[in-house]
Amino acid sequence: MIAGDDEFRFEDGKAVVRMPAEIDVTNAYEVSQRLRAAARRGPSVLIIDMSKTTFCDSAGVQAIIDAYNQGEVHNQCAATRTQLRLVATAVLRIITLVGIDQLIPVYSTVAAALADPASGHAGSTGE
Repeated sequence: MIAGDDEFRFEDGKAVVRMPAEIDVTNAYEVSQRLRAAARRGPSVLIIDMSKTTFCDSAGVQAIIDAYNQGEVHNQCAATRTQLRLVATAVLRIITLVGIDQLIPVYSTVAAALADPASGHAGSTGE
């Protein structure tokens, strides 16, 4: 279960959604729902915080890709765009192997993701 106020917060119009320690087929749907809930609030930046995530299987990867796709659709018809950012350390290998880092800028810390005024392009390291 990933529900809880400590796993979803707003800071200066930016949403930070903390992911669980493991993301797999048993909780990928909940992860997707949490990301959708954050996106519906219309933040300028949506940070997917995987800094405490140590395992992410294909269902978890798909949840992140779904969030990206949803953001792209939203940005085509919204007055204010939402920028996705990803924080990953232990699961960085899978993120880069499947190419998510080419779609969403990846940072090593939440602080770096929050501090970046506007990430340059997808695939930036954010540091």
